[in-house]
Amino acid sequence: MEQLIELFKRLLNLTDTTFVRYLHDRIDWSSRMIGITGPRGVGKTTMLLQHIKRYLPVDNTLFVNADDIYFAEHRLFDLASEFYKYGGKHLYIDEIHKYQDWSKELKMIYDYFPDLQVVFTGSSILEIYKGNADLSRRVLSYYLQGLSFREYLAMAKNIYLPVYTLSEILGLKVEMPETERPLALFKEYIEKGYYPFFSDPGYEIRLRNIVNTTVENDIPAYANLNPASTKKIRQLLYVISKSVPFKPNFTKIGQMIDLHRNQVADFMFYLEKAGIIAQSREKTEGVRQLGKVEKTYMDNTNLAYALSDNIPEIGNIRETFFLSQMKINNTVFSSDKADFQIDGVTFEIGGPKKGQKQIQGMENAYIVKDEIEYGFRNIIPLWHFGFNY
Repeated sequence: MEQLIELFKRLLNLTDTTFVRYLHDRIDWSSRMIGITGPRGVGKTTMLLQHIKRYLPVDNTLFVNADDIYFAEHRLFDLASEFYKYGGKHLYIDEIHKYQDWSKELKMIYDYFPDLQVVFTGSSILEIYKGNADLSRRVLSYYLQGLSFREYLAMAKNIYLPVYTLSEILGLKVEMPETERPLALFKEYIEKGYYPFFSDPGYEIRLRNIVNTTVENDIPAYANLNPASTKKIRQLLYVISKSVPFKPNFTKIGQMIDLHRNQVADFMFYLEKAGIIAQSREKTEGVRQLGKVEKTYMDNTNLAYALSDNIPEIGNIRETFFLSQMKINNTVFSSDKADFQIDGVTFEIGGPKKGQKQIQGMENAYIVKDEIEYGFRNIIPLWHFGFNY
């Protein structure tokens, strides 16, 4: 355990606490067991270390990576037991999904050490969902998305602006400092600003590596897939990246890659839960709160650029951005007459020349325009929606 403590303190010394992700202040850090999930690369590890550095005493806190070679010969429960005996109060575990039988051992830790707090992350949200059955009554779960446009401005440019509610965005309350040009900054963000490592060399290569790891390791481990199925998922993702946004026809897609339509639906579900694609659904009444899939997108605009052989179609990018930013705090449905609807409000997304024809005669309807700095009446700049979290 001494080596784990040494590695933890080394990581803590290297942790910068200047900028902290939006989710940090939404977490109830007093809870006995906290699980933080989300796509790979969005900053879960850093957020844990930042919280420890800011708020916890190091002498009774331990941060470990479940993939550490230490766990090749030691059980997680035994580590928790030893740590507890020496006065441990806060055990933070990164990438818990890489530890076999993790949910069972976390349950044991929770039950046998009632005053030991456990906080864990999982880069593969699929495996976290699968394991939650044993922990559903014990763990308080949170989901971390990639950077919003607002967060990108803070992290990359030291431009700190508040979060705006949807109502405030529609009321044209979003303000940018007069010295800044929002459209140029927005273009940076949609190409290379969604993941916190945007300034690292080889950004697009790293994104492709994240996708490859998700498709080749995370999804097969969750769904017990063989190599042949993994290859089919890669083919499906290639078809999606070439076609987005599109209304999926599972039968047609299955014929293209020699796959049954039900398997296509399953694989798209896996890709969506893993944070690779996003899907907009129609709103239905009654027991079924979400209807059939109307359109499929890449999960965020950076992935659209990284996985496309050419420059992505601009209409695709605009809709992808809107959905990726607004789904964090809102339930976003597809619209049968426009692009999206949220809480009875309709949105049509377009460029600077987009007219009112699509929403003519509709109440609570807005035109969301790209490439404009200022809004007027029911015309809202697209970049404003990047301030919702």
